[in-house]
Amino acid sequence: MRILILGAGKMGSFFVDLLSFDHETAVYDIDAKRLRFMYNTQRFTSLEEIDDFKPELVINAVTLKYTLDVFRTVIPHLPPECILSDIASVKTGLKEFYEAQGMRYVSTHPMFGPTFANLGALSNENAIVITEGDYMGRIFFRDLYSRLGLHICEYTFDEHDETVAYSLSIPFVSTFVFAAVMKHQDAPGTTFKRHLKIARGVLGEDDCLLREILFNPRTGGQVANIRDELKQLLEIIDNKDEAALNAYLQRIRQNIK
Repeated sequence: MRILILGAGKMGSFFVDLLSFDHETAVYDIDAKRLRFMYNTQRFTSLEEIDDFKPELVINAVTLKYTLDVFRTVIPHLPPECILSDIASVKTGLKEFYEAQGMRYVSTHPMFGPTFANLGALSNENAIVITEGDYMGRIFFRDLYSRLGLHICEYTFDEHDETVAYSLSIPFVSTFVFAAVMKHQDAPGTTFKRHLKIARGVLGEDDCLLREILFNPRTGGQVANIRDELKQLLEIIDNKDEAALNAYLQRIRQNIK
């Protein structure tokens, strides 16, 4: 299959490495410097090269801020039978966009990033395949992710964004709060060091990714839940209420079983 990857960033590079030995691949990026370390693939910086390549599948791996703009730029240079695809972490607006194009499409979300995941051993990681869209496109990505050993879940566009708002925004925001109030310790404890490592990893992510997660329309409700829990916990601490604390600890331990 002729596969065009849009964007030569971390995930774009990952898909090039993953696909280039079994398919005819090309990667398109307007910044030629980002293509310097792309191997075993064609490297495009002009739309005319896409015309000549005639891809059968396009994987849009640019940051969410530019996903639709890049699609709009590239679509006039694609064959009508080409399948559009994205790996965006937030799907808001994508379903409506795809349906307006009248082209085949598939949407997925590899639930890992280069910061934490070992890209050579992904058996403990997850991927989401959106149930709406082209059947053969879904089969392609299910097979691809299965060969990586990923655990695959299937959600609608709406279910995906609800899941992401919960699974990413809560740990991200909790990490932000830790980083905002932390002070460097001369002799940090084990728990502190573990939280610090996580914080450095999260804050080492691209700002665009962090913005995508925080500006998910459903994130506000999840952050409000954190605020409510902190208020309850603060009341227990201020009142030194042992019975309330015991009940609180018992409740939250049930949540992580």
